[in-house]
This record gives sequence, C-alpha cells and structure tokens, in this order.
Amino acid sequence: MSSTRPYRSALYIPGSKERALEKAKGLACDAILFDLEDAVAPEAKVAARTLLAQTIKSGGYGNRAKIVRVNGFDTEWGRDDVAAFVGADIDGILLPKVDSGAMVEELAQAIPDVPLWAMMETPLGMLNAAEIAAHPRLTGFVMGTNDLAKDLNTRFRADRQPLLTGLGLCVIAAKAHGVVVLDGVYNAFKDDDGLRAECEQGRDFGMDGKTLIHPAQLDIANEVFAPTEAEIDLAQRQITAFEAAQAAGEGVAVVDGKIVENLHIVTARATLAKHDAILAME
Repeated sequence: MSSTRPYRSALYIPGSKERALEKAKGLACDAILFDLEDAVAPEAKVAARTLLAQTIKSGGYGNRAKIVRVNGFDTEWGRDDVAAFVGADIDGILLPKVDSGAMVEELAQAIPDVPLWAMMETPLGMLNAAEIAAHPRLTGFVMGTNDLAKDLNTRFRADRQPLLTGLGLCVIAAKAHGVVVLDGVYNAFKDDDGLRAECEQGRDFGMDGKTLIHPAQLDIANEVFAPTEAEIDLAQRQITAFEAAQAAGEGVAVVDGKIVENLHIVTARATLAKHDAILAME
C-alpha cells in the first residue's frame, strides 16, 4: 500500500488561519497536515472547516500531500468535518485518537475513495496497532507523542525511552501492513540540535518522516529523512555488482568488503526510488 511518495516532512497548518494556509503553498514540505482539531478553538471550528474546504478547492499546493485532520467522531464536529471533504482533492483524512480497527471502518463508511490515516496517540491504540494497520484503506500512521506521553504519565527525556515501546509497536505494525508511519512532533522548534537528534532517532527506528509544528523545522527533517550521497552511491554500486554476479551465475556479490545479497538489493532499489521521488518533488 505504501508508495515511493516521500513523507520526510509533514507540517501541521491550522485550518483556521488563512495566512498560514496561503504560505504553506510555497513551503518545502512533502506533506501538509491541515488541522481542524487541536489547532482550532471550539468557537472557530465551523468557520475553519468552511475556510479549509474552500482553500483546498482553490488549489495551489503542488505535489505536496494534502491530509486533513478532522475532529473525532465523539465530538459535535467530527462527522461534519468528514462530510465537508467528500469528493475534495485531498490525499487523506486523518482521524485523531484511533483505538481500534472499528474506528477506521467507521471513518471508511463516512467517506469513500479517500486514503485513511490514523493518529496513534493512546495506550489502547498502541496495543491495537496491528489491527488498525490491517484495515484495507488505512494508508498511514501519525504518531501523537504528546498525547501518548500524557496518557502514559511519562516524564520528558531527550532519548524518548518511555515512548519507545509504543513507537516500536506502531513501526512494526506499519511495516507489516505496508503503511506509512510518521514520527511525532518536536516541541522546541528553535532547538535545531534537539530536532536533528530526534529526527535521526526516528529515521533509524524506521519512521518514514517527521511531523512538524513550524516551517523552521523543515530543512532538518528533509535532510535527515533523505538518502545521503554516500547511501545513493553505495546503492548504485551494490546493484551493479549484484547484477554482474548474477550474470556470472553467482548468488552474492562483494562491495566494500561486505557480502551483498538480494535483500540488500531490495533496500538499494528502495533508496534510489526514494531519491528519485524527492527529486520529483522539487
């Protein structure tokens, strides 16, 4: 179900702020998470829904993935939020606080032909991650690490040790079912070193990208979640060497003193495909 579309950076934009919605059309993010939930005050939610629907209809967001985070179905706004985007030119509907596959199915019944995304931010969601990821229309997970930390009553640690079990369960479920998984936000948007460290941790953990709260965070996320020149070079050399070995009737090759088997070639081709997809975004 996952594709080569890059999701290095997914920027939250409040659906109620016209200026921010317009500015987002020129930002170097791979995806925009148009937010009707946490970023919008209760008294502004109906107006924000109307503004966002009109703004998306007007276009101008280029190749960026357009994902709308609606309010939950347990609120007075959730179902009307979803209904407002039936037939809209969007790439996904993101439902908050998903606890079960049944919640994904309820969303699926409310809107046809739109990829579904789940906010993974509750302890029950962590326990049911595999069931949620298995829904046939589920396209992506977005980690809600702030809410998860609140529910778990953890203390902040730069290494995110208290959250690693939940993050790991979601990464495993996402990879098992071929869905995208995006890491949670980094709250200190002026702390570049901290952001870089957390992006690198998420990347190495298997995340496909990082959700962001400020445009100043885009460059670091885009850099960290993109293949490096060294990785691209190695991938190309592995493929060349392996194809030569196969032509010679051999099952493995050696590159830089290391064995290269078919599993390495799968990774190498994925690296090059991701690089090509990033170039296509520019």
